[in-house]
Amino acid sequence: MRYLTLGTSGTVVSNLALGTMTFGAEADEATSHGILDAYIAAGGNFIDTADVYSQGASETIIGHWLSTHPTEAQDVVIATKGRFPMGEGVNDLGLSRRHLGRALDRSLQRLGVEQIDLYQMHAWDAHTPLEETLGFLAEAVAAGKIAYYGFSNYLGWQLTKAVHVARAHGWPAPVTLQPQYNLLVRDIEHEVVPASLDAGIGLLPWSPLAGGWLSGKYQRDVDPTGATRLGENPQRGMEAWEARNADPRTWQVIDTVRHIADARGASMSQVALAWLAAQPAVTSVILGARTLEQLSDNLGAADLELTSDELGELSAVSAPRVDDYPYGPAGVAQRHRSLTGGR
Repeated sequence: MRYLTLGTSGTVVSNLALGTMTFGAEADEATSHGILDAYIAAGGNFIDTADVYSQGASETIIGHWLSTHPTEAQDVVIATKGRFPMGEGVNDLGLSRRHLGRALDRSLQRLGVEQIDLYQMHAWDAHTPLEETLGFLAEAVAAGKIAYYGFSNYLGWQLTKAVHVARAHGWPAPVTLQPQYNLLVRDIEHEVVPASLDAGIGLLPWSPLAGGWLSGKYQRDVDPTGATRLGENPQRGMEAWEARNADPRTWQVIDTVRHIADARGASMSQVALAWLAAQPAVTSVILGARTLEQLSDNLGAADLELTSDELGELSAVSAPRVDDYPYGPAGVAQRHRSLTGGR
């Protein structure tokens, strides 16, 4: 396991984080605690959750584990999120000072901690002034309720605006961003990655295996069955599955991942995770294992260092398709001219 600082902060986290969205839903408490034990034993120290995961059950399960593992708890970095509704009230959602104040206190209680290491805004809120949200977060840092804060699912302009508003007010700046990012979903490289690099923001990619596609569990033109989220509920996301299945790029990427995995004696999941962990601005890749077997396989990515040729091959076959300005050839040419003194 490698360790990196959490964005521009001084806190160090493992480059593979444990995502816990399955806790309390697809994994009961005993299974969840087993997953936590195995992750910590492998050298991981970064646990990510959210208040809406299983309507608070994920945080509660983690809280129970922390209370029975006081030694390990001292070194674990806990991240959670607030934004989405946990009840029926019209104000029980969003990034207002009112909602976040209640959501944060409830997360602290469920987790059984006095301070949350990383508190993340789960998504942008167009109805709440940014100054209100950032002002609340600055107050929460000053009160010792959170150490740092970050965002999830923000666009590049939203991230950049938040960074500059915080700086203008003398408030603590965000340190992380959680985006969807993997070999099949790379569009954040147009704006989000450059904005993150510019601000020193650490990326915490979610869905690193593209919902299981990059693990090799799906076959071309074969409807999902069995022990997959799609197979257990064939109606869940089938339109998206059909669109991805019909896209030749999907299978070109998967075939390349499989080829490299076979050559290295690794699993496809390990290759996909190792590629992602090597990308610019990425601090920690969030693993979403549902079972101990999946976690064990994913953790193998910690010991897999891809060669520059392998990284280049994966990057080339998975490159985002852009045919027009400003990100296509015309845009690239224009940016080159601007950098070399032309217009």
